[in-house]
Amino acid sequence: QVHLLESGGGLVQPGGSLRLSCTASGSIFSINTMGWYRQAPGKQRELVAVISSSDNTNYADSVKGRFTISRDNAENTVYLQMNSLKPEDTAVYYCNADLMTYYSGSTGYWGQGTQVTVSS
Repeated sequence: QVHLLESGGGLVQPGGSLRLSCTASGSIFSINTMGWYRQAPGKQRELVAVISSSDNTNYADSVKGRFTISRDNAENTVYLQMNSLKPEDTAVYYCNADLMTYYSGSTGYWGQGTQVTVSS
């Protein structure tokens, strides 16, 4: 069984910063891609940023230059540093990991989500 535990969300003023963390735990053999997605009210879930096991990254155009994704492979953790936050960044942020367990092949797992609200 695999769990993704997210933390770091909250309320921040426009122009502020937040750092999200997501740690995967369980019977994990290896982790390929890890990433962050977000879903605003009334909208579809969208990609924010992803990072491969070799640290190749990809970002949504809307967050390039403001957000930075990184990972600690030893801790099975992915981070999202969010700077210069805007009200349109308000959403529930979900962690995703494409990983293999000792009992199954490559599968995508989701965290429970953490709320980020950007408002004055």
